Amino acid sequence: MTTKLKKKRIIYMKKLLQFILALSTVVSIISCRAIKDTQIRDVLYRSNCNQQNLYKYDVTELPVPLHQIDLSSDLTDNFDRGTLNVANAVGILELIDRYIKLRKKGDSSSMEARMDLLELRQQLDHMINSASIEISAISSEMDCEEERISQVANYLSGRQGERESIFTKGAIVLGALGAILTGGVIKNEGISNTVGIVGGIGEAGLGLLMLFNKESVEFHHERNALRDVWNKVGTSQIFPPMVWYYLSYSNPNIGKDKSLREEIIEKWTNLGQINQGAKDYPEDLYFGKGGKYTSEELYNRADMYDQLESSITLMKQDLKALSLQIDRL
Repeated sequence: MTTKLKKKRIIYMKKLLQFILALSTVVSIISCRAIKDTQIRDVLYRSNCNQQNLYKYDVTELPVPLHQIDLSSDLTDNFDRGTLNVANAVGILELIDRYIKLRKKGDSSSMEARMDLLELRQQLDHMINSASIEISAISSEMDCEEERISQVANYLSGRQGERESIFTKGAIVLGALGAILTGGVIKNEGISNTVGIVGGIGEAGLGLLMLFNKESVEFHHERNALRDVWNKVGTSQIFPPMVWYYLSYSNPNIGKDKSLREEIIEKWTNLGQINQGAKDYPEDLYFGKGGKYTSEELYNRADMYDQLESSITLMKQDLKALSLQIDRL
């Protein structure tokens, strides 16, 4: 091979390598670019989804489990176990029992009896409405936290998509350039083969970069509702006693009776959202105070919050059924 051909080969190789280096530099700048958007940084480090409502109570302040209560026949004859349990959670079992007994007397001629009946019904409606508002408040916090997580996940996916777009365009340009050079511009077969090899290596490298195109971000959550559900704490600073009892209650006298909390955890594990068997499973990440998340982990966390919110909202259906059964008395 003549010196002139060697020089040409070196020049073509340098140009291709310079192109690959320039593309890698651009990608590196995008990858290392700091998150400067103030709103996004605020979402990463603090949450506005709650007004710092911390519930402080001990186990004795939780409702007595339904299966430990000696229920009157008036209650068991008029209500099913589900509505009785939600009534117990709200703390109105005794009021309902008194209301049924007054209704049974049928003393409509006495003003005092009618006033007592009206007062009891107003108390029942007030406590049911208050419980509904409290459930809505907790559900809205879960929904807000889910939206916060999804917002960061979408932002992170956008950054990954931007970088992947550069990789794709770079691979297309590199492939086209290599095809042009080897297809007719370069007459020497040896140089043409060398350029083709370098171009192929460059395209393969960009393909690998696309394959491992992962970006992570520090995401913090001091107030972590998932942690309370996962750890089965006796009491919760996030959930009020009524909601925490509803999520945690199960009847040991009924075979295979599971609490809503246990059903939520089963969904997380059965759907692969939590894989305790994996050595690198980030359990501390999901149930701790935060850390470095990928977009996939953030989407997974958002789904877990969505499932928790749905389970809490189901309590409203039981409240509605309870209210309807009281109306029929």
